Amino acid sequence: MPPLDFELVSESGAGIDEGDVAGDTVLVYFGFTHCPDVCPTALARLSAALRELDEAVREDVTVLFVSVDPERDTPEVLKAYTEAFGPRFVGVTGDKAALDEVTNRYRVSYRLGEPEADGSYDVDHSSAIFAFDADGDARLLMRDSDSVEAIAADIRRLAQQG
Repeated sequence: MPPLDFELVSESGAGIDEGDVAGDTVLVYFGFTHCPDVCPTALARLSAALRELDEAVREDVTVLFVSVDPERDTPEVLKAYTEAFGPRFVGVTGDKAALDEVTNRYRVSYRLGEPEADGSYDVDHSSAIFAFDADGDARLLMRDSDSVEAIAADIRRLAQQG
């Protein structure tokens, strides 16, 4: 996998790129805030894993929640969503071109469904968690179904490498 490299917009409304998280262990998850089950479950599992870590390790972890649904997931919506999972979670998104660039880079698929009469739509997306070490090198691909203990152990190993 290629190293961490992206240019998106953070939940604060400012631009964000890999330099903003340099030195941290970075976990990247692609999803959307209107996801009924997969996204909140995966992020809750990541949040629980972070709580298993010593504070010194936890403080050097950033979880980037990359929304592939920028139409609904404005910075304000992302901020409200990620706050539920903890201070180490940062929502990011971008326009279609920026999202396509980053999803193509990591071979992540997503597809916006056809709108319903009420304007709602589903989003199909990959559910892997990409893990990068403090140097921004890709090290692991975690499954959203991995146990909290396994995720915490993987993060500890990554942090020790940094």
